[in-house]
Amino acid sequence: MTATTDIANAPDGVTEPTSAGRQAPLPDFEPMNHLTWHRAAVAIFAGVPMAALVAAIPVAWIWGLLNWQTALVGVAFYLISGLGVAMGFHRYFTHGSFKATRALKIILGVAGTLAVEGPIINWVSDHRRHHKYSDREGDPHSPWRFGTDLKALTKGLLFAHMGWLFDRNATSHKKFSPDWLADKDIMRVHKLFPVLVAMTFLAPALIVGLWLMSWQAALIALFWAGLVRVSFLHHVTWSINSICHTFGRREFEARDKSRNVAWLAVLSFGESWHNLHHADPTCARHGVFKGQIDIDARCIWVAEKFVWVWNVRLPDAYRLTVKTVGSAMELGPMTKRGVGEPIG
Repeated sequence: MTATTDIANAPDGVTEPTSAGRQAPLPDFEPMNHLTWHRAAVAIFAGVPMAALVAAIPVAWIWGLLNWQTALVGVAFYLISGLGVAMGFHRYFTHGSFKATRALKIILGVAGTLAVEGPIINWVSDHRRHHKYSDREGDPHSPWRFGTDLKALTKGLLFAHMGWLFDRNATSHKKFSPDWLADKDIMRVHKLFPVLVAMTFLAPALIVGLWLMSWQAALIALFWAGLVRVSFLHHVTWSINSICHTFGRREFEARDKSRNVAWLAVLSFGESWHNLHHADPTCARHGVFKGQIDIDARCIWVAEKFVWVWNVRLPDAYRLTVKTVGSAMELGPMTKRGVGEPIG
């Protein structure tokens, strides 16, 4: 099938070099000589936290190895790393939904890396490729890649959820993320991925261990606020790739199979209002109907009040109404300052 050659939904100024400046279009992929190492790393970063998540239920039930200090630290790190991915990696770095100060840019890059979903430029490149080919050939994680019958879709869901992390080509950073390759701050964050991964597991253990002056408490925090928290956030993020392209409500016209999934909204900070996102990818607010809670949008609104962000790309009520499926749908409170309106 034929695909367009522009970078879909990238921030302003992110385009491929013109034909006058190159001999041929940049390829979507780049050589991946470290494929074995990559698969081993994915198995560790995805498998170990998931094993911890599976073990969490009997551990909690039989031994009760959890305290409120660990729970508090775990929730705090979930919020930091989750917002780093949703507000930072996704809405800011990938789609340029707003502009940010240098300090906030670095904070969002570090916070998102703490989610252990890959180095920042890998994440951005893969997601931009996803939007360019969404639910078509070339999409790195479409659940529809194997067909539409039950067996094919089941296989596709598993692949879209996490299988694609093992079986993929390396998305070309030069083609999909030239803006961030040229940013020295973000390149430093990108290269510090191993250090930040160690920090996301060890910091909660250190905080709780010193808080309670107990190495046993530190180990409990490493398990719950480290491994379990990272794994839970992984599955929330991966569910946007799998569930939100298969099940849920389709409220806007989009060229792919994106859906809105209400029960994931709070856990994903508003990312599961995925149908609107694919209908208008650079929009800073994804939940635009009444009752659609979008925590990311509220955080962007707060940051805008402090002048940490500006040029926020807002929902346009008229344009969204045109894209709305069915005439009975009523948009929520959206004025010219749409993203700043009350959420829910």
